[in-house]
Formats: sequence, C-alpha cells, structure tokens
Amino acid sequence: MWSGRSLNVKKNDAIKESTESNTLEDEDSKGRKQEIIKLTEQLLQAITSGDYGEYTKLVDPHLTSFEPEALGNLIVGLDFHKFYFDHVLSKNNKPVNTSILNPHVHLLGEDAACIAYVRLTQLIDRNGLPVTYHAEETRIWQRKDSKWQNVHFHRSGSPSGEQAK
Repeated sequence: MWSGRSLNVKKNDAIKESTESNTLEDEDSKGRKQEIIKLTEQLLQAITSGDYGEYTKLVDPHLTSFEPEALGNLIVGLDFHKFYFDHVLSKNNKPVNTSILNPHVHLLGEDAACIAYVRLTQLIDRNGLPVTYHAEETRIWQRKDSKWQNVHFHRSGSPSGEQAK
C-alpha cells in the first residue's frame, strides 16, 4: 500500500572518483560508502513510513542519540523513539517526502562508518499548507556479526513535534 511517503537522495561528492588508478581497495571503499548511504536511506524510509519493525532491524538496541526532542539530553535505547513511532509517525496519513542532501561518508575501518548529511522533510501541515523542515544529521554505523547497525546519531534542527503542527 502506497502511504504517500517517499525518500529522495541528492548526492554531491559523497563518493569521489579516484584520480589515481582504481585499486581493489578504492572499489571496496566506494562500495562500502554506497552501502552506508543505502542503509541510511532505508532507515529514514522506515522512519518516514512509521515502520518500527524495519527501524529496529537497522538500529542497535542500545542506540544513543542527541536530538532536539530530547532537550539536550543523551538518549540511550529505543523506548524514547518508540513513543514517536506509536503516537506520531504511525498516525500521520498525509504525504511526507524526505530528501538526503550532500551525504558524505567517512569509513572508520572495516566495521564502522560515519555519514553526515542534510535531511529535508516536506509535508502538509494541519492547515493544508506545504512546509519544508531541515535538519543536519550525523549517523554512526557499526558492523556487528556481518550486519550493519546504526549505533549513534546526532540531529540538529526543529523538534519533530513542530513538524506535525
């Protein structure tokens, strides 16, 4: 069922072509960077569509975060986030469009990566008017038992409660 929610990715230099000869390591790095971008897209799609089951497949159960809704506090675990899935995200039936702008990936070894990007969220407010919100996000991914999981994120911008207005 189409929920009217979508995700767009606008890339700039997130994956730069090597000016030197392509080595196996360059191709491996490029592939891993693309994988992190794709995982981030999947995670944001789960959030946008209110799919908590998919969300929990992509995040560590002990996820840590700093985000506007937490009012400067470090959040540990998923209970804080589940509230939003249960009471905000799953209740929204209006179209939502999320775009990732200028993703940049840092590989932190074989089993860790950091991605930074701007996230634009377009939606229709309660008055029926289109609005766009932006946030700067950084996510840390770690591969555990051959599976990538988001272990930490930091988001700056307006609290999501303001986006529902």
